[in-house]
Amino acid sequence: MPPHPQPPSPTALTGQAATAPESETPATTASAAPAATPSAVPQGARAIEEAQRLTDVVTRLRRALRSSIRTDYPWESLPMAQVELLQTLAAAPLRVGELAARQRLAPNTVSGLVGKLLEAGFVDRQPDPGDRRTARIALTAAGYRQLADWQHAHECRIAGALGTLDGPDYDAVMAALPALDRLARSLAGGPGEGPVGAPGAPPTP
Repeated sequence: MPPHPQPPSPTALTGQAATAPESETPATTASAAPAATPSAVPQGARAIEEAQRLTDVVTRLRRALRSSIRTDYPWESLPMAQVELLQTLAAAPLRVGELAARQRLAPNTVSGLVGKLLEAGFVDRQPDPGDRRTARIALTAAGYRQLADWQHAHECRIAGALGTLDGPDYDAVMAALPALDRLARSLAGGPGEGPVGAPGAPPTP
């Protein structure tokens, strides 16, 4: 898709304003157009309405993506809760309690999910170097492959859908990504949280 011209940066605009001649009269300065101000963040009832719209769009987007993936890739039947555990474990092995805290789930719920992943061969138990009485859950090579396949299927499906958009809609979606990323980080607990969903590479033996 051809690149679109970018608007001048705030720094450039500030630089232009700073070069105004000092001899300008007060009357001329007063008649100048006021500087643009950022749009106000919705408050109160409007904020709830906007949140509802965003929630509805995100929910429908996830549902449509999940449904289409199952149609195009019949093998993709891994429950989302298990996928999220694999995504979390892709960064580093964790204890069940740590997994539960990261996912904000009850430990017994996570234990059940881990049991299913163990049966599938996607994770295994490793000794915890800091406490021999406990074990850490780690992705196996099969787990990394499954997560990479899952990610690739979703990327292909989204790329195909993006290709159906016209130029302005495509640009609007791309322009919204940085703000959506910041929103996701805020919901996850702050700027210290990294992006979720990028599978890592399996450790070399």
